[in-house]
Amino acid sequence: MRLNGKPSLLCVVGTRPEAIKMAPLILKLRENPRFRVRVLASGQHTDMLSQALEHFGIRADVDLSIMRDRQTLDHVTSAVLEGVGAFLDANPQDMLLVHGDTTTTLSAALAGFYRKIPVAHVEAGLRSRDMTRPFPEEANRVLVDRIATLYFAPTPQAADNLSAEGVDGSRVFVTGNTVIDALFRTLERRGETSVLRDVPAEAPLVLMTAHRRESWGEPLTRVCEAVRALLEKYPALWILIPLHKNPVVRNAITEALRGSPRVVFTEPLDYPDFVAVMNRSLFIMSDSGGVQEEATALRKPVLILRELSERPEALTAGTGVLVGTDRTRIEEEASRLLTDGPWLNSFSNRGMPFGDGNASARIVSAIENYFDT
Repeated sequence: MRLNGKPSLLCVVGTRPEAIKMAPLILKLRENPRFRVRVLASGQHTDMLSQALEHFGIRADVDLSIMRDRQTLDHVTSAVLEGVGAFLDANPQDMLLVHGDTTTTLSAALAGFYRKIPVAHVEAGLRSRDMTRPFPEEANRVLVDRIATLYFAPTPQAADNLSAEGVDGSRVFVTGNTVIDALFRTLERRGETSVLRDVPAEAPLVLMTAHRRESWGEPLTRVCEAVRALLEKYPALWILIPLHKNPVVRNAITEALRGSPRVVFTEPLDYPDFVAVMNRSLFIMSDSGGVQEEATALRKPVLILRELSERPEALTAGTGVLVGTDRTRIEEEASRLLTDGPWLNSFSNRGMPFGDGNASARIVSAIENYFDT
């Protein structure tokens, strides 16, 4: 509802990655006197979400606080749908902005769609073309793109995906990815971090993150077996692993690697610390989508612990290597990075397909144009 002629915009976030990627856009929107901007946090993540927002000086105007211990997708979907819907009924909005592919994203977009509120999808058009990988994210982003009004595609390839699905090209904008805005902003403000205090300054360091549902069970066990083998083969190597809050993931990793030398377990890192560790690492092993983008921008090799990636630009640029959860392939690619100096150094010359740090400004401009027409 327009107050004093200003369009009311609601930015919805639910998880730590959403908060990091939406934060630069929220700040850029709030700098614009044309808009009235509010932030709603679903609480799909709690502490990790608020920490990410606080790093950028943002506090949510509304927090649904839906998180439960061992929460199910059913719970998150229904709680966000009802919570966002109730907020929109009491506080009509002119536009709803959602990001990416989380369950919060899908449920919030549905709540807006049910009320005929235009939905703007940030990071639209990513596709793995397998509804089960990543799960449920691939289905979430496909469904959101069926009901959105504006599409902010991070790359030309993402825009092409939308075009192939019949989306009106006049509603698609190639902007770059806002995570690069967040990354560059954080690098400019970086300070000291205590997270690396136990790692010798001269030691080769690898950062590993894993959390995807399709990796639970045997696939994650194979990844940990590869990590253990690498530690045995390279006595100087250190591995830093921020443990996901989900006990299924956390317990599997700690049990598999308990007692391994030179493994540093941490709680989920604040974003500045995470950026510092990425920057310090020789390379990264991860099943995260955002890390593929951040590592590419930092010119760091990333071994992608997935069978498919909806970010093929990392593969094309050459900074991402798709290794899946195959123990042998992980060991081979990691060993090459640890022993072949010229190969490792070649990554500093790879491309940067995910943006130049100005995605948020492009999105704000597109939203301004939308309300001008």
